[in-house]
Amino acid sequence: MPPTVAELLDHATSPLLSFEFFPPRTPDEQPRFDASVAKLTRFRPAFLSVTYGASGSTRDRTVAATAVLGAARHATVVGHLTCVSQSKTELLRTLDSFAQAGVRDILAIRGDMPGGPQQPWEQHPEGLANATELVRLIKEHGDFCVGVAAFPNVHQPDNDPELDARIVVEKAAAGADYAITQLFFESHRYVELVERVRERGCAIPVIAGIAPLTVITQIERFAALADCSLPEDFVAALRAARDPAEVRSIGLARAVRLCRELLEAGAPGLQFFTQNRWKATSEVLDAIGWGERSGEGRPPL
Repeated sequence: MPPTVAELLDHATSPLLSFEFFPPRTPDEQPRFDASVAKLTRFRPAFLSVTYGASGSTRDRTVAATAVLGAARHATVVGHLTCVSQSKTELLRTLDSFAQAGVRDILAIRGDMPGGPQQPWEQHPEGLANATELVRLIKEHGDFCVGVAAFPNVHQPDNDPELDARIVVEKAAAGADYAITQLFFESHRYVELVERVRERGCAIPVIAGIAPLTVITQIERFAALADCSLPEDFVAALRAARDPAEVRSIGLARAVRLCRELLEAGAPGLQFFTQNRWKATSEVLDAIGWGERSGEGRPPL
């Protein structure tokens, strides 16, 4: 049986690498999913995860895709689970499906409503109010390793960095084993979040979430995913670019610099949100020397 993410973190002598995918929505998308997994596993990731949507069909695809990745034995696999539009009974049924597929690792997230991050959150009448409750439910239901989300950018609508840190601590107290951050583009935001968590006496490992921005149309979408506007200097450079190739070069350079700064700051791992694409992530990892990694050594900076 593969080690859990908690076990991997406990025994790691260098930062871990992981990749997030989303389940193919149609048969036509399966080849891209398969190709991305194949291309990225050359970097020897510690774990792979599969996102989870609010609709029933997406939930089923998540369990199926997670099970397939687990059977391939590329790495430990993590199934996502959200509170959105589900009763406790439905959540437990999904947990049982993961367990039957041999999946012991769950990323517990409150999740966004089907309308997106800007849609007001609504608790299911027979469901849970937040990710802390979800962590507790999962831990009480079985022998699962549980990860949670963390927010290096100030989380809306509260706009309170202290609250963001306190929520991570509360999730850890409920049983969470590690956290993975939301998308961000400035390393100091990660460092400051971790410092606030540590000041509260919480030692939960916080893995940094990364996504290279490679096309100009991603600015607004990534800002929504990051829950705040992108750094002004970054956006200005992207908009001043002369052509798509220069936009891509600027975005990749930013991701490379961010990864180097995070590793220097002691991040226990990097997770790439791949969007089921492999090329940009591969270029960033090659640039920081991850492809040249050998044995248990830390990746070159």
